[in-house]
Amino acid sequence: MDSISIIRTPIESELEAFKELYDSSLSSSNTLLDSVVAHIRQRSGKMMRPILVLLVARLYGVVSPATLHAAVSLELLHNASLVHDDVVDESTERRGQLSVNAIFNKVAVLTGDYLLATSLVHAELTNSHQIIRLVSSLGQDLADGELLQLSNVSNHSFSETVYFDVIRKKTAALFAACTEAAAYSVGVSEEEVKLARLLGEYIGICFQIKDDIFDYFDSKEIGKPTGNDMLEGKLTLPVLYALNRANDNQAAEIALKVKEGTATLAEIARLIAFTKENGGIEYAVRTMNAYKQKAFGLLASLPDSAICVALRSYLDYV
Repeated sequence: MDSISIIRTPIESELEAFKELYDSSLSSSNTLLDSVVAHIRQRSGKMMRPILVLLVARLYGVVSPATLHAAVSLELLHNASLVHDDVVDESTERRGQLSVNAIFNKVAVLTGDYLLATSLVHAELTNSHQIIRLVSSLGQDLADGELLQLSNVSNHSFSETVYFDVIRKKTAALFAACTEAAAYSVGVSEEEVKLARLLGEYIGICFQIKDDIFDYFDSKEIGKPTGNDMLEGKLTLPVLYALNRANDNQAAEIALKVKEGTATLAEIARLIAFTKENGGIEYAVRTMNAYKQKAFGLLASLPDSAICVALRSYLDYV
């Protein structure tokens, strides 16, 4: 049995119920909105975040209507943030296909707003003040993370601290919200909620570091061309480590040009090669694995079950 099958098998019926509710949340009589939403649906991927909500809910209890509405709310908020990010970054591509921004331009902002509003509708349908507050706070964190990333352009230091501040708000906060909302939806203790949230945060950090590592290698399967983050002015963990370790003035000058958006493709290629030559990839992998072991440590404290096996497989897959 492959990893995805191991992950999905314990929650097959719950995942089908989620998909049905999610699809109904996106139905609209507005033909323009419908065409944008149809484009977004094409990149729905493996639904890793809703799967995490369902697995954690099953870890502590039974998936309830509140669980399903929470999963829909968080997936809608995630998609709203992606649409808005593409507008901010002026991105023409998202995971190997044209972005909403590239095809629909100004309509993308309104679509992101619609998805955000629909997310809040489903948060309210959980009938849980904790989940409503959680979704609202997550919206703040996602926007704050994007603003922090943009403001970092003018910062001439190469700070890992800022990097982790950004990914905690932009990525880890979303995974943490998935696990925390799942725990709230089945009515567990505050101690169990805290453990669930920490598990989600560790998974989110692993996810983002691995995604950043992908950017240093060309792969059509991933749908993310080499150097795409640098083209968008982003310096991620591998290059930050290499810059701080090697103290190379030429590499630092290119890195600052990356931040300013003036680096050429040839310069970006040189910076990627510099990163690999100075141990940046290996350092990022070690850092990611350290967080992975922390997450495994949390799972080890729980009674063994098919759900725990699925969560361990989920973490391996991430």
